[in-house]
Amino acid sequence: MIDTLLDSLSSLFEGVPPWQATALLVGFSLGLAVVLEVVVLRTLLRYTGRTETEYDNILVQELRAPIVVTAALAGVYVLTQLTAVNENVLLTPDQLDTFFGKPSLSIIVVAWAFASNRVVNRFVEEVKDKGSRFDFAPVFSNVWTLIVFVGTIGILLSLWEYSISPLLGAAGVAGIAVGFAARDTVANFFGGIALYFDDTYKLGDYIELDTGEAGTVVKVGVRSTTLMMRDEVLVTVPNASLNATRVINQSAPQRRKRLKVPIGVAYGTDVDAFEELVLEIADEESLVLDSPRPRMRFRAFGDSALEYELLCWVASPIREKKAQHRLNRAMYKELTAADVEIPFPQREVTLQPANAEGGHDDAASATSIADGASAIGSERRSA
Repeated sequence: MIDTLLDSLSSLFEGVPPWQATALLVGFSLGLAVVLEVVVLRTLLRYTGRTETEYDNILVQELRAPIVVTAALAGVYVLTQLTAVNENVLLTPDQLDTFFGKPSLSIIVVAWAFASNRVVNRFVEEVKDKGSRFDFAPVFSNVWTLIVFVGTIGILLSLWEYSISPLLGAAGVAGIAVGFAARDTVANFFGGIALYFDDTYKLGDYIELDTGEAGTVVKVGVRSTTLMMRDEVLVTVPNASLNATRVINQSAPQRRKRLKVPIGVAYGTDVDAFEELVLEIADEESLVLDSPRPRMRFRAFGDSALEYELLCWVASPIREKKAQHRLNRAMYKELTAADVEIPFPQREVTLQPANAEGGHDDAASATSIADGASAIGSERRSA
């Protein structure tokens, strides 16, 4: 397509003196650059300056320079490729390409590379200032800068017809060496990227690990994630470990947490009155949410009690333990005041002292004790 366009332009300038063709092409390029700068780009800047988002304004601001430079130097490059214009010029086509064509393309490549790097860096700064989920944004900015730099060097070398194969080989060897030397760091880095794109958690979430550790996410870095435990101790966990284990996010998809409070009552208790009393206690607790409503669930017939669970919701996982403490205290007080028995395991041990013939006396004394420790003490006293 480019060759066809150049052939068409060459046919237009057949019979035109070289200086006139040069003046026309260069003048057209400069005029186009001025029109783009004065009319198009400034109009776009005024429009984007009134929009709510800043991203479109950043895009126009940073692409302004490469667009103008491309328009201004396009005529110079095209001029070096037109045989009809350059056939009467003292310089050869290779010399024209070397002194004018390749330098103009090189300037265009550098201008676009610089602008693309600036666009991404400014986007990153904009996202970071508005509170991103993670602080990975600066890392992406640095990686993008490295990619743009290496890509620009490769394009320029190819443009000037230098072989980049030795450089690629050296880069491959260096990459393998760095990968082996810093495999843990690399694993943590890519583990963090996976956590970012999977949206496993974000700052402020309360998460629980397979190891039983649970805390609030206060920092997610390139290498590790920092958790604030309930006792205000910071725990740093490598991202590679988090990416390879199960993470329970108790703050997602909603921050509220369901609370399960087990309680047992004695057999023979009026279960209707008991359930109503416990629900009243849950309704009066300020940490318990009104919606969803608290409810009682009869789970099982236990060995010594009817096993119930109070199901209710709290606004945040970090309020779970405090709410359970308050509910347990309130239920104990109210059930005791209402003469509702909360049973506990009891053990009955019968001690039979041995007679003179090595047997046991039929008239055995029975002692009821509350736990195993009291039973051992009674046995020692009988001895």
